[in-house]
Amino acid sequence: MSKRSQIVTRILADSILLILAAIAGFTYSFSSQNLNLRLPAYLGQQAVWIGMLLAISLPIFYFSGFYTKGRSYSSQYKPIFVGQIAVVSMLIWGAGLFLFEKNFGSARVGFIATSLIAVALIVGARIWSRIMRVMSDRDSSAEVAAINDALEGTKRVCVIGGAGYIGSGLLRKLLDRGYKVRLVDSFMFGESPISDLIPHPNLEVIKSDFRQIDVMVSAMRGMEAVVHLGAIVGDPACALDEDFTVEVNLMATRMIAECAKGSGIRKFIFASTCSVYGASDEILDEHSHLNPVSLYARSKIACEKILREIQTDTFRPTILRFGTVYGLSGRTRFDLVVNLLTAKAMVDGKITVFGEDQWRPFVHVDDASLAVATALESPLDIVGGEIFNVGSDEGNMTLGEVGRTIQRLIPTAELITSGSDGDRRNYRVDFSKIRKRLGFKPQWTVEKGIQQVMAAFNTGRVTDYNATEYSNVKYLTEEAQRAGLRTDIRRMRALVEEQNEDPISATNGAVKAVIQSS
Repeated sequence: MSKRSQIVTRILADSILLILAAIAGFTYSFSSQNLNLRLPAYLGQQAVWIGMLLAISLPIFYFSGFYTKGRSYSSQYKPIFVGQIAVVSMLIWGAGLFLFEKNFGSARVGFIATSLIAVALIVGARIWSRIMRVMSDRDSSAEVAAINDALEGTKRVCVIGGAGYIGSGLLRKLLDRGYKVRLVDSFMFGESPISDLIPHPNLEVIKSDFRQIDVMVSAMRGMEAVVHLGAIVGDPACALDEDFTVEVNLMATRMIAECAKGSGIRKFIFASTCSVYGASDEILDEHSHLNPVSLYARSKIACEKILREIQTDTFRPTILRFGTVYGLSGRTRFDLVVNLLTAKAMVDGKITVFGEDQWRPFVHVDDASLAVATALESPLDIVGGEIFNVGSDEGNMTLGEVGRTIQRLIPTAELITSGSDGDRRNYRVDFSKIRKRLGFKPQWTVEKGIQQVMAAFNTGRVTDYNATEYSNVKYLTEEAQRAGLRTDIRRMRALVEEQNEDPISATNGAVKAVIQSS
């Protein structure tokens, strides 16, 4: 049904409610008083009064936003808003009757009764509509969940952004453990990171932009869990185009979570970052104050907040805050500090460390994917609705310590320390929660990760660490522009303004519409 048709339907419904209220009110007035009017004359008079009621109330309802802006009010405030406007319209109607109807005094009881009944019906209809929508949503989610539970097979996972740095390693782990994986990825960085996995019988690949609602609804059909790794990652990459970052990291996450929730998926794992802690001299845990110093961190905090807001008893997302990742994967990166410093030591013979006293919580990319697999295999009662820092206490190191470790392993390289490069992050993280609750034990150390990168150069697996494919920033500024990648944020905003709805309401409405039609 179009927006205009919906407005007309609501106006007709309110008209019927007002007429019913007037009939009830004036019937009570006529039967309870000795009026000097015959019934036909009385009914004729009330028909005029009802016409005046509709002529006054409906325009007030419309221009007050009953049928447009009123839908953006939160559920607890909407009845108050509707009630206030309804009372105002009754008072204006009463004033009109008093001024222009000489027989108004003989039917004051009818006016009062009509006003009370009308306000009760108008407000009550909104409350009842809200109750029915909530019950319908719950029934729909429960029905979809029951269908998913009835499907044959186990361990069906939809991985979003699975061809990236962490995802390419995660896919191998899940397939090795017998999972049936549905991958959704636009392959912005190409298919080579997972080219050897594409023929796997348990891997289904959907090459598409995960910002498309219909694609995500279809991708989640029949799945038991969703792992959302898709994002513009890293502070410099996010700073290139803030609108694009907000659209990909924040708005898409809200839409994807709503799709999962509406599809009855109970286990939803979201990749966040320890960068949300920003700068602090304390050792930080999952309850510590967040102090973001970059758009990337702020976007992840906003995503975490959204996931908590839409959480229910049956939909409890798990948030994994990864430490500073290093090491090799299917899609290796050399815009990360451990990998980059090791590459410079191997190729250039120099290790230049900026801000040697700054702390970082390092975690190997393989351990990051292990944490996701561990969360997937943990009971929902343990991981549902929880936040876990991902890493190890031993991984907390200063940048200076990283540089000295690299120099010890590559003694021909010169260690150069310098002032800060503008990066204000400085934090140490407590990883006891994931260790105690999930039994998570990282398999890598920073030293082993450095040796892994060294081996890649020694064997010729990596030759030019400055290549575009190894850097998110370089790719987004070079390859992505040549491929015509762009943000649709302006088009989405125009659509939202046209619908007189806020962005979150527009996203929710679109998600529900696609789910219901599929």
